[in-house]
Amino acid sequence: MKPVLALSSCWLSHRHQDGFAMAKEIAALGFEYAELSHGVRITLVPGILRAVEEGVIKITSTHNFCPLPAGVSRAAPNLFQPSALDHREHDQWLRHTKRSIDFAAQVKARVIVCHLGSVSFFWFNPSRNLDHYLDTHPGAGRSGEDPKYTALLQKSLAKIRKRLPRYFDQVKASIREVLDHARQKGVTLGFENRERFDELPLDDAFEDLFSSLPADAPVGYWHDTGHADIKESMGLLRHRAHLERLAPRLLGWHLHDVNAEGDDHQAVGDGKIDFKMVSEFWRPEHLLTLELSPRLKPEQVASAKTRIEELRRQRFGA
Repeated sequence: MKPVLALSSCWLSHRHQDGFAMAKEIAALGFEYAELSHGVRITLVPGILRAVEEGVIKITSTHNFCPLPAGVSRAAPNLFQPSALDHREHDQWLRHTKRSIDFAAQVKARVIVCHLGSVSFFWFNPSRNLDHYLDTHPGAGRSGEDPKYTALLQKSLAKIRKRLPRYFDQVKASIREVLDHARQKGVTLGFENRERFDELPLDDAFEDLFSSLPADAPVGYWHDTGHADIKESMGLLRHRAHLERLAPRLLGWHLHDVNAEGDDHQAVGDGKIDFKMVSEFWRPEHLLTLELSPRLKPEQVASAKTRIEELRRQRFGA
């Protein structure tokens, strides 16, 4: 047994008007499996359902919100946030998340990948100072040897932790509201690590999140390689150590590279991430998903697929 490899629809959904044709293009690239990402419009759904029914493609996972809410035509995973303190936004998050769970079950997806909101700052979000410093001092966060950046990072972390509790408590409460629905539908919620400083959970808080939920909750950790590398460049984590901590909770992966300029969703092998290291944490039951920029050419998608398949062969055999 070995983990299956899927292509995320984020690479091509924007240029398709028919979900069946989209599925056929994914299959033509040699993929048996796909992830339906957060850019899937309502108009694509009939064709997707036909493709699944006819065996053109199998769906491993979906990404909240999928399909997009009516009237929304662009990828919008943070349109409504589970951290929202406003009851109107919370109600919308709850409604569309349950709807996304229903759709995931309909296409026989095992996991729905979820973003978990953010800490809101009315004035002076500390991430701006961090971003500005790193723009002018590349490598400061990754090296850990710049005392000025270290002081700035600690000051910023103190600010976010001061505001954190009410937002993180709201995230936990929101998740509890959808657990029974996910369990009834046979879908697991995969909580994704994020790339922005103010997004939740903070990278050292996943264990706290999981321990706050029932032991049998249908939840797990979804690892995004590009996001982890960006956070490493900020000095907020070490990629291997982060994976070691969360390995027991891992469900699946968004696999993409980060180039020298810090742009993620690049083809695997075209950037600086050590995917040999990453592959050490793959397990047979995991879901591997190439999550690639729409700007990449088909040959780059094919190259990324080949690289991951070779690493999978080395890890699990033919």
